[in-house]
Amino acid sequence: MDVASVCSLPLHPPFPSYGKAKYSSRPSLIRVVPYKGCSLSYNRERATTSVNATSRRNFHSGKRHTDVQWCNHNGKWNPGRIHDMKLKRSNQWLRHIGVRSDLAGAATPESAFPKPELKLGSKIRGICFYTVTAIAAIFLFVLMVIGHPFVLLFDRYRRKFQHLIAKIWATISILPFYKIKIEGLENLPPPDTPAVYVSNHQSFLDIYTLLTLGRCFKFISKTGIFLYPIIGWAMFMLGVIPLKRMDTRSQMDCLKRCIDLVKKGASVFFFPEGTRSKDGKLGPFKRGAFTVASKTGALVVPITLMGTGEIMPTGCEGILNHGTVKVIIHKPIQGSKADVLCNEAMKVIADSLNLLS
Repeated sequence: MDVASVCSLPLHPPFPSYGKAKYSSRPSLIRVVPYKGCSLSYNRERATTSVNATSRRNFHSGKRHTDVQWCNHNGKWNPGRIHDMKLKRSNQWLRHIGVRSDLAGAATPESAFPKPELKLGSKIRGICFYTVTAIAAIFLFVLMVIGHPFVLLFDRYRRKFQHLIAKIWATISILPFYKIKIEGLENLPPPDTPAVYVSNHQSFLDIYTLLTLGRCFKFISKTGIFLYPIIGWAMFMLGVIPLKRMDTRSQMDCLKRCIDLVKKGASVFFFPEGTRSKDGKLGPFKRGAFTVASKTGALVVPITLMGTGEIMPTGCEGILNHGTVKVIIHKPIQGSKADVLCNEAMKVIADSLNLLS
C-alpha cells in the first residue's frame, strides 16, 4: 500500500493486555509485545491480504499462520498452551490490534510527521531569540504607549505609527537569526489602499515575518493572548481583532468588525487555514476572509510563506533552527463571489508551495 491503512487482527484472549508497538530495525516489520516474554510479529506488507484471507475457523483450530507467530515465555512454539487457555477464556471478547502502516516500506514512528532533531544549538538559538524579542518589546512598548493617544486622535483605523513600531520590533527580533527573501513586492497595493491579505500558516514565526512587510493590516488573534503582559497590550494598541474560537457569535462579530475596518480604509490579514500546519502541507481554506473581500470589493492579496516551519516547527516553539524564509507576494485578485475568490487564492498558494518543495 502507498497510503496509511489500518487492519484489525482478531486474536485469541490468552493475552489480556497489550504493550506498546516497537519498531524493529527491519523496515517492513512491526513488532508488538503483548505479554512478557512473548511477541507477535506482523509482516506489514502482507498483513492485509494474509490476515483477511484467514478464516476464524482455521484460527481457532490452532493452526500456525504465515504472518502471525505465537510463542511461549521461552520463545518456543506451544499450541497446547493456547488450546488450554482457549477453554478457560472462551467467553471473553476477542481482542483487536490495529496495525497502522504509514508508508509502504517505512514502518518508523517519524513517517507521519517528521520532527527535527532537538540539537543543543537550536535550543540555545531559541533562548537567544526570545531574549532579544522580549528586550526589544519592552523598550518599544514605551514608545507605543506614548504615541497611542495621538494615534487614536489622528489615525484611529490604520494606526501607521503603531505598525511602524511593530515592524521595527519584528526586524530586530529576526535579523540576527534568519534571513528573509521577498519576491513580488511590486504586487503589494499602495499603503493607503485597503485590502484583504491571506497566507498559508506554518509557524509561530509567520507573524514576525509578515510584520516586516510594513503594511498596516489587522491580524485576528485569540482573546486569551491579549492578557499577556507587553505583547498582549501592544496587540491591543495595534488594533488586532479578538476572536473566541468555537464561539459562533464571536466569529460573526469578528467578520463584521473586519468589514467595518476595510470600509474605513484599513486592511485585514487572515490565515484561511485557521491553524498552523503540522506537516507543511496546505490545509483547506475557510471562507471568512473572502466573504469580507466580496462584501467590500477589496482586493485579495495571496502570500506564500516558505521556510518558517523548518526554522521553528509547530509544537517546537522553544527551538530555532538555521534557515532562510521565502515570501512570495502574488498578484491581487478581486471578485464578488467568496467561493471563487477562495478557490483562486488557494490554488495560487498551493501551486507556489509545490514549485518550491
